[in-house]
Amino acid sequence: MTVTTTSPRVYTSLRAAWIPLAALCLAFFVEMVDNTLLSIALPTIGRDLGGDTTGLQWITGAYSLTFGGLLLTAGSIADRFGRRRVLQIGLATFGVVSLAVLLVNSIGGLIAVRAALGVAAAAMAPITNSLVFRLFDDAALRMRAITLMMVVGMSGFVVGPLLGGTILTHLPWQWLLLINAPIALLAGVGVRLGVPADDPRGLTRDRLDLTGAALSVMAVGLSCYALTSGVQFGWFAPVTLLVGIGAAASIVLFIVNERRSSAPMIDLSLFSVGTIRGAALAQIGTSVAMASVMFALILHFQYAWGWSPMAAGLANLPLILTMILATPLTEALIRRFGHRIACVIGAVLLTAGLGAMAWAVEQDYLAIAVAMVVMTAGLRTVMTICAVALIGAVPENRTSMGAALNDTAQEVGSSIGTAFVGTMIAVLVATTLPDGPWNAALTSTFFRGEQIAFIAVAIAVGAISLIGALTLSSARTTDERERVDAP
Repeated sequence: MTVTTTSPRVYTSLRAAWIPLAALCLAFFVEMVDNTLLSIALPTIGRDLGGDTTGLQWITGAYSLTFGGLLLTAGSIADRFGRRRVLQIGLATFGVVSLAVLLVNSIGGLIAVRAALGVAAAAMAPITNSLVFRLFDDAALRMRAITLMMVVGMSGFVVGPLLGGTILTHLPWQWLLLINAPIALLAGVGVRLGVPADDPRGLTRDRLDLTGAALSVMAVGLSCYALTSGVQFGWFAPVTLLVGIGAAASIVLFIVNERRSSAPMIDLSLFSVGTIRGAALAQIGTSVAMASVMFALILHFQYAWGWSPMAAGLANLPLILTMILATPLTEALIRRFGHRIACVIGAVLLTAGLGAMAWAVEQDYLAIAVAMVVMTAGLRTVMTICAVALIGAVPENRTSMGAALNDTAQEVGSSIGTAFVGTMIAVLVATTLPDGPWNAALTSTFFRGEQIAFIAVAIAVGAISLIGALTLSSARTTDERERVDAP
């Protein structure tokens, strides 16, 4: 049954909503950029702060773990205490913590800053998507607004290394974090001026499930770390096995707690709705694909081909341009076929693009660019449809949780994709890639390893995305036909 209680939406066009849209897009952009921004500066940071390889890995890993682990908790809190309020707290924290980099004089200090930034970003990510959805009543405007958010967010993820390399050419590495402060301030002002305060009737009055929140953090955090540990220490190393067992136990305990709780953090009956279940599954597939391709191509461009970091960043432009230009394709497919068939078409394109990438890596950049375009057109279609469908299928007082489920699925998928390709390269090529020029034998071995990895990813992602797509409803609007009653 459709929930009729709604929060006020005051905008009748994207142009009229430019202030809140710009603010929400800015907030989403900066949190996505921070996923990859420091990756290109790690050698410089290591020389400056004297860190080892493990320490440098944790500079990026600390952000990902706290960010991914707290998404569900942040969404649950926002649906209870106010989405705009929690977002403003997250933005303020993000800006202030970014300034703390001026006090950092060790790798440990920087890891702590990055972990705190991940906490703040978790309070921003699901809420930005939830709020942009709630700015409009019109289904077409909702689709376009969510599409805009997805393009901005994924562009931020892709341009992070390029932006970082550009800044690093002219300024100290600390500026990579310092620029977050004015961006967070601008976004906060825009949210305050343009986003209406939450109507209390649109919030859930259930008490916060603290046990569920703690178990969800452990489940997602340990799951992501188990994948990282497998790549770093080996899949049968004691630490990997212990973390894996801890992750599995946390997941089981979380499910048991949510079934028994009178006010669960996640109402597990939501997953009886095919759209919610299918959208989350398909989002895992899209993120596995994106993370796998980006990780492999960074190695391909910079190591196998010897390109500079900036050139390697520019090489990702087909991804960004296709993200932007595929909007008419996605909208036309939804109008003509509805969510289910449009998502199936997107999944087929995504799988074909990954298969083409396996062939292209032994060719030239033009071949890789074409594979990028095909893959991204499909990825963009699946990703946008699933984000809109998932949020549209949850009750009105749980939209932040719906967005958090979407973001958590993507974060888990990204961790799986990176871990999978990293493991494949280590097994098929070498555990440590040389910094100097590669000889022909190593390059050839690397290309073969990429081909096997991309074929495996194409098969897995194709199956996951198709299964998820076929589970969606056939709705042509953001208001999905399959809903459950608000608890």
